[in-house]
Amino acid sequence: MENIIIIGTGCAGFTAAIYAARANLNPLILEGKQPGGQLTTTSEVENFPGFPEGIDGFMLMDNLRKQAVKFGARIQNSFINEVDFSQQIKVLKSGADSYDAKAVIIATGAAPRLLGVPGEQEMYGGKGVTTCATCDGAFYRNMDVVVIGGGDSACEEALFLTRFCSSVKLIHRRDELRASRIMAQRVLEHDKIEVVWNSKLNEILPGEDGKVNAITVTDTVSNQSSEISCKGVFIAIGHTPNTSCFKDVIPLDENGYLVPKTGSSVLTSIPGVYLAGDCADHVYRQAITAAGMGCQAAIEAERWLAEQIF
Repeated sequence: MENIIIIGTGCAGFTAAIYAARANLNPLILEGKQPGGQLTTTSEVENFPGFPEGIDGFMLMDNLRKQAVKFGARIQNSFINEVDFSQQIKVLKSGADSYDAKAVIIATGAAPRLLGVPGEQEMYGGKGVTTCATCDGAFYRNMDVVVIGGGDSACEEALFLTRFCSSVKLIHRRDELRASRIMAQRVLEHDKIEVVWNSKLNEILPGEDGKVNAITVTDTVSNQSSEISCKGVFIAIGHTPNTSCFKDVIPLDENGYLVPKTGSSVLTSIPGVYLAGDCADHVYRQAITAAGMGCQAAIEAERWLAEQIF
């Protein structure tokens, strides 16, 4: 039986592992289908404290992994598809394999929703296609970019990008934004933002350097296609939290994010079960906030374990 199992190996999971390992809890980390989380697909991270020149996303996660292992964390490649938290000992199942733990930290993250259009995967992560303006906006200083979407997230991304970019085109498939009234108003009144109404993204086109150079869109009313030049494509159609195996165990909100206990960001209503990172955070979704939640979850777990008798 394990003292503590951490599900997920993004910033939240590895930070939790570092704290748990330094507390001599000998944590077991189950890394799931995307070892290292979303940051492993990011070419450069400039907003993580301590790296004034920036750091490659994969390298950052590899450093966190090494740090966790250095202090005694163990890592297994296992994807959890079923849990039982009804008893004092928590049971995690991965196919025919089963794990028992006194405490569990859920740090399974979330995956950005993509459109599946040609060029999207080929240029995702460092070549002009991204899902995070806060993370990558500064790389597109004085460039023309497009944002795909029409909700609050898309409007927030577009407004943020005006700080850096020469122009921002918001591509929306309808004739009215789905965003809240105040967000829509800010977008429509901004002189750097142009909304391209009734338009569906068809393809993302590379230049000679293999990076984004343009997109093609189709007008949903006239069915006519056109090309829009740009250097960055920000897809803002939401995220899907990796929480399906917890849906009957821990409360989820309408978008599938795990809901913490009232008054906390990491506690659940189940003693010994904690949340950290993007699986429970649909507001900030940053590497540093995920790391902070991982720290909190590990400290809470350590204190709780110290009071228990098994």
